Amino acid sequence: MNKIANRAVMCEVLMERAKRDPDLVVLCSDSRGSASLAPFAQAYPKQFVEVGIAEQDLVSIAAGLAVCGKKAYAVSPASFLSTRSYEQAKVDCAYSRANVKLIGISGGVSYGALGMTHHSAQDIAAMAAIPGMRVYLPSDRRQTKRLFESLLEDSQTAYVRLGRNPVEDLYEEGSVPFEMDRAVWVRRGRDVAIIACGEMVKPAVDAADALTKEGISAAVLDMYCVKPLDTQAVLEAAQSSKLVVTVEEHAPWGGLGPMVDRVVSENCPRRVINLALPDEPVITGESKEVFAHYGLDATGISKTVADALRG
Repeated sequence: MNKIANRAVMCEVLMERAKRDPDLVVLCSDSRGSASLAPFAQAYPKQFVEVGIAEQDLVSIAAGLAVCGKKAYAVSPASFLSTRSYEQAKVDCAYSRANVKLIGISGGVSYGALGMTHHSAQDIAAMAAIPGMRVYLPSDRRQTKRLFESLLEDSQTAYVRLGRNPVEDLYEEGSVPFEMDRAVWVRRGRDVAIIACGEMVKPAVDAADALTKEGISAAVLDMYCVKPLDTQAVLEAAQSSKLVVTVEEHAPWGGLGPMVDRVVSENCPRRVINLALPDEPVITGESKEVFAHYGLDATGISKTVADALRG
């Protein structure tokens, strides 16, 4: 079982680049510990900025540094970064075309028992609504590494959501299929296409395994690039299956599900089922407990698919 969180992988990639790039700067809002950035702060103190609990300042300072030629990575809990500093993300970063990468850590419900105040179930919708803002949710530590390595090579604004806890490996070391802004076909199938993002991809794969035992052929599409959405892959998934199911750790409005709905309805009408968190304060508990409660684990996903296909 993997014990390395995606946020720790982020730190490793940034530290490796900082060795040879003095323009790389990392900022955080009193979150170096929870972001796994303590090693970076210790190794590169001149390339690390601690702004304290001041998310608006965090983003504006990052944008200012970017305008001066720096490559800024602003890291803060997703629940606060996507709400308290929304105007700064919109105006100072995206509108100004600043080379700022906004990293929302402990995303979704990974803060567990802290409840709705610390959950970020609206960040995909909020950030994706900003013109010029890209949105990414890597599914495991190895894809996280490839994503951050790619983000270091461009100068566009982006928002990346990372969970708090380690997640099971989806891809094998040394053979991670990755192309920037292109979804990954984890497996192919003819009966149902399950399109998932972030930590929901592994449960989707496990659900596909369970469905195979029931005689149902399930494809799984890892949509780590929520914006820009890989519409070509979405259409291929819809055209090659009888049913499309989206799975996301997000509210039912404005996230991956509605984005897929629009593409499918406009181009290739198919039945689409959106699995997401409810439009209400979710229960408190560990991530896996929350997922199981709302049918977002492998058991819940496979049951939804089987019932829909046989109903």
